[in-house]
Order: sequence, then C-alpha cells, then structure tokens
Amino acid sequence: MRKTDLQHSVVARLAPLAMLVGVAGCLHGPPRQAAAAPSCQAGDSAMVRDVLYFGRNRPDGGKVADDQWQAFLDQVVTPRFPDGLTVASATGQWRGASGQVETEASQVLTLLHSGDAASRNDVAGIAAEYKRRFGQEAVLRERSAACVAF
Repeated sequence: MRKTDLQHSVVARLAPLAMLVGVAGCLHGPPRQAAAAPSCQAGDSAMVRDVLYFGRNRPDGGKVADDQWQAFLDQVVTPRFPDGLTVASATGQWRGASGQVETEASQVLTLLHSGDAASRNDVAGIAAEYKRRFGQEAVLRERSAACVAF
C-alpha cells in the first residue's frame, strides 16, 4: 500500500470517530447558558438573538402550506413574542437521519429577547411545537449575543 493510500485509509477510518466524539461532546457538555452579553456601545442594549430555521418539506412527501405556516406563526410564535419578530423565506439544504440530502423551502425566524429562562423556554417551545405539528425531524436554532438599538 502506498503512503498516500495508507493516509487516506487512516483518515477514512478515523473521520467517523472524530465526528462521533465531537457530537458526543456537544450532547454531554456542560449545560448551555444564554449567549454571553456583548460589550455594547452607549445607546445600544445587550440582547440574545435566536434564529430558527423551519423546513417546509413533510416526511410524508407533502409540504407545510402557506396557510399552515401562517397559522403556526399566529398561534404559536406571536403569542410568545408579541413585541416583534422577523420572518424570511429561504431555500435550505440538510442531511437528515435517512442520509439523503434534501433541499427545501424554508422559513427563517429571527427573535430578539432578554435571554432569560422564560424567553429561552419560549424559543424551545416554538421549535418543539413545529416538530410535533408537522412531523419534522429537526428545527435548527442559532443563538448569539447582540447589541441592538431601536
């Protein structure tokens, strides 16, 4: 076996182990806190920015229809964050448990909040309800600290 073939063979065998260790570290690491407060300039307020990514494909082959998305927004999201939010349409791609790469229409929801336990629970509740209501495998959440001014 040539050296490059041996290197590729070792990398191919170790890559899944490295990914497993990395995922295990995420799953079993210390409890996650709210995003650290940034050092904001005068006039800005420190807040937490959560961005949720909702795929519109359904496991049964259907799609989450526009009226279903709007009802979810009205019934689940807005009551938790009545002061404001932003929704953008997008096209996303991901690989689910099936191993297949899937491209789908998506909604991207941006929320700004204080980062307190109630707000974090509200964000988690939104993701959980979308997964339950539409049979989704996952809703991606991205959390970061932000400086904002209104």
